Amino acid sequence: MRIKDLIWLEEIVEKLWAKHHVDIAEVREVLEGKPHFRFVEKGHRRGENVYAALGRSEAGRYLTVFFVLKRDGQALPISARDMSDADRKRYEQR
Repeated sequence: MRIKDLIWLEEIVEKLWAKHHVDIAEVREVLEGKPHFRFVEKGHRRGENVYAALGRSEAGRYLTVFFVLKRDGQALPISARDMSDADRKRYEQR
């Protein structure tokens, strides 16, 4: 999967920090690194589905980033959190 650019919504940026203590720089590091992508669900709009990216920040933090992949290749992050045990196991097995 190739992501051309990221789309940031202010309310999502605030939620990432307030709820999960994840900075947008960490999200960018995960998505621009070599994450493991998985399909999560069909999106509300045709051709715009929700995916999860499992990866590590430059500081070594294991994160799961949820995003909508737009038709033009841009990603709209909608959430990010520390990986669950199941996600971490899946990530390390790849």
